[in-house]
Amino acid sequence: MTTPAPRVLGLALFAALAACEAQSPEAAPGTPAADAAAELNVAGIRDISGFGLWSAGELAMRNESLGTRIGPDFSARETLADYGNHRFRFIRRDGDGFPEQHDNIIDVVMVQSGEGILQLGGTLVDPESGSEGEWRGSAIEGGERHPLTPGDVVHIPATVPHAFLVPDGQHLTYVLVKFPAP
Repeated sequence: MTTPAPRVLGLALFAALAACEAQSPEAAPGTPAADAAAELNVAGIRDISGFGLWSAGELAMRNESLGTRIGPDFSARETLADYGNHRFRFIRRDGDGFPEQHDNIIDVVMVQSGEGILQLGGTLVDPESGSEGEWRGSAIEGGERHPLTPGDVVHIPATVPHAFLVPDGQHLTYVLVKFPAP
């Protein structure tokens, strides 16, 4: 099997992005996104049930908005989409998150901006049960620390304690996809 040339893949991705942006309220007729979608004739993508796309520009605007709504837990979040068996969340942290563990959920994290550290593994200290196999703790003993920067993608298996740590004066923004564990 051959792999399409990067230019062909790039054009296909551009066409898909343009089509999605053309559907959004911001893409009025005559805008570059609407013109690109029309030029590339990709209107058929509008009819795909369950399709979702959040452009880098949209996520940057959401990041700015979340930055004005940071709560006492040093974070702000919103659900981008809930598809029943998995969901997309957008989270901004301006400080350390609570250590947590999910018995039945896998987390996939795509870092968008800022910097931080993922504390992973070890033992959850003072675990308190939440709903449906969700646990929060006061700390994590042991484990590993992994630096996070924009573009990083992380897979956190179910039952693994984890926490997002954010250096003073910094922030960490990421898309979180939650899947049920097999």
